[in-house]
Amino acid sequence: MSFNGLHQMKNLKAKKRRVKVKEFNRLFWNISHTKNGFSPTKNRIFYVIHPLRSKSNQVHEFFYIRADSSSSYKLHLFLCRTFARKQRMSDKRTEISDLGEFGLIEHLTKPFTMHHSSSLLGVGDDAAVIDIGGDDALVVSTDLLTEGIHFNLMYMPLKHLGYKSVAVNVSDICAMNATPTQITVSISVSNRFPLEALEELYEGIRLACDHYKVDLVGGDTSSSYSGLGISITAIGTVKKDKITYRSGAKEYDLLVVTGDLGAAYMGLQVLEREKEVFRANPNVQPELDGHDYIIERQLKPEARQDIIGFLAELDVLPTSMIDISDGLASEVLHLCKASNVGCHVYDEKLPVDAKTAMTAIDFNLDPNTCALNGGEDYELLFTIKQDDFDKIKGNPHMTVIGHITNAQDGIYYIDKNGSIITLRAQGWKHFDAE
Repeated sequence: MSFNGLHQMKNLKAKKRRVKVKEFNRLFWNISHTKNGFSPTKNRIFYVIHPLRSKSNQVHEFFYIRADSSSSYKLHLFLCRTFARKQRMSDKRTEISDLGEFGLIEHLTKPFTMHHSSSLLGVGDDAAVIDIGGDDALVVSTDLLTEGIHFNLMYMPLKHLGYKSVAVNVSDICAMNATPTQITVSISVSNRFPLEALEELYEGIRLACDHYKVDLVGGDTSSSYSGLGISITAIGTVKKDKITYRSGAKEYDLLVVTGDLGAAYMGLQVLEREKEVFRANPNVQPELDGHDYIIERQLKPEARQDIIGFLAELDVLPTSMIDISDGLASEVLHLCKASNVGCHVYDEKLPVDAKTAMTAIDFNLDPNTCALNGGEDYELLFTIKQDDFDKIKGNPHMTVIGHITNAQDGIYYIDKNGSIITLRAQGWKHFDAE
């Protein structure tokens, strides 16, 4: 808000006063409640002069007193710019999209240091790892789902959304070779949602808790000016000697993926197509027959908790692991970066369901491109020692799709003709310019 704009604020008969920075900390006080509202002598707007620009009388910050829900009035700050940030910032503006989601996380968290020896692993993997004493460790992961970004309520039923929001968090716990045990759920919701809608959302959450045998132990709720947001924190346990990080892959390890890939992406394409048809003509019924499998993979994905049990039964401990949320190519690159290795992924080895392939062809898409870059499969991608190959050979839940190489050899995709192509992530990217 500009300086002149302050004069246009309605319903604030304020006594104005300039203050120096030294007075900044002395301006927090409680104002006793008066019968008629603000006391006319204490209902003020304060203009704060930036210390480096006081000669030019440029006002850089303002704040005013407003009522809160208690029986007193408190001073709330509304800052155009903070002094500390003003001193740190240059005139250069860096777009978040230049960094991307993971670059942004790395940039923002780089200055942080660990203060507790119990924090075995912080930012950078599917979950944080915390020492709780003895042979066990705690793993903790948080995911945020935002309406319009992660889901569209035109075709996402709230019960399915509740289930999915739990499943995607449980998947992160599984990616650490851990067993999920508890979750917390926080939501921000606008008044366009009635109670019955939230009951439907939480019914999906309850069903997922029952399926994965996790307990809902807390959370928070907040109002929102628009849309629905869901943040879930998942907690799990694992033996310290069984923890699987992204950083453990070694040269000559085999690259393995669970299930099949690309189905969730193709399910999304079908739903988006039918959404546009509905917008053009609301009287037309959606054509979803024959797409049950891929639509379910999009609307109600399952975390591969079963794989953790299979691996334990087979006596196989992965050397590294990650879940596939942003597409196979993206996750391969994450594993290789964390482990400082290269990789060869073979086109002919990618597991793609027949229905996924048929639908992709109908959309004039290459099925294996969808498998590489589609995302939201929530399968597990992991590496194993070559000595363990016989233990998983023939297992219908796991497919070897490549092998790990030296970092200097690069990260490549080998197509059906034997051509070597540099592997690039082309899936969903947060913060891309609209």
